[in-house]
Order: sequence, then structure tokens, then C-alpha cells
Amino acid sequence: MRRRMGRVIPSLLAAAGAVFMIVGIYRGEMAVVLRKAINICLECIGIG
Repeated sequence: MRRRMGRVIPSLLAAAGAVFMIVGIYRGEMAVVLRKAINICLECIGIG
């Protein structure tokens, strides 16, 4: 029983993560995150 739960929980967490990623992409949040990442990178380099 314990070994089975050891396999089920990580699988459920991975599936939940995939669902949340798909929902975020569908809502257009991927562009927002990319824009913020670019701004942070440019600030660290000193260009932005």
C-alpha cells in the first residue's frame, strides 16, 4: 500500500502541474512571464 502511494502522489502532482501550465498558456500568461523574464535579464546585464 505504501509503495503504491509513493507512485501515485508524484504522478498526481505532475498531472496537476501540467494542467496548470496548460491553463496558463490558454489564458495568455506565457507572454507576461516571458516579458518579465526579459526585463529582469536586461536589468541584470545593465542594458535595460
